Amino acid sequence: MKKVLSSLILISFLSSSAFAQDEPGLVSTKRLTLPTALMIAQAAIAECTKLGIQIGVTVVDREGIVQVALRDTIAAQITVPISKGKAYTAANFNSSTSSMGDRANSPVGRAPGIIMSAGGLPIQVGGSLVGAVGVSGAPSGITDEECAQAGIDAVLDDLEMSM
Repeated sequence: MKKVLSSLILISFLSSSAFAQDEPGLVSTKRLTLPTALMIAQAAIAECTKLGIQIGVTVVDREGIVQVALRDTIAAQITVPISKGKAYTAANFNSSTSSMGDRANSPVGRAPGIIMSAGGLPIQVGGSLVGAVGVSGAPSGITDEECAQAGIDAVLDDLEMSM
């Protein structure tokens, strides 16, 4: 009986060791660096400035935590929390906020911190979510989104090359 029990324990140990080698206990994730997040925000502001629009812009990491928040010189104070909500929403749903308008008046759309109006875009590199950007202050959400896209476009080639 002891021999059978010892054999079972040994087999169990060996199989769990093999499993542990196949499936590590930690995962690696790609993250935006602070300089990259800052370049995204600055490029979004530059795009809207070319259009004569003052905005607030927020870049968040993949979990929706703020990395950079900027407000142009005379942009309204409210643009910063709105841009944060758009970026947070885009990161957490891994989708543009302009595609969520029909869900804005749902229980999910009314959850704290969620803003489902155009101007928030996920930042994807090599098919993986690495963050999101939200813009607020333009006369329309579509223009907010165009400025957000300009921010992403300013760094996307470099990010793709680093994968």
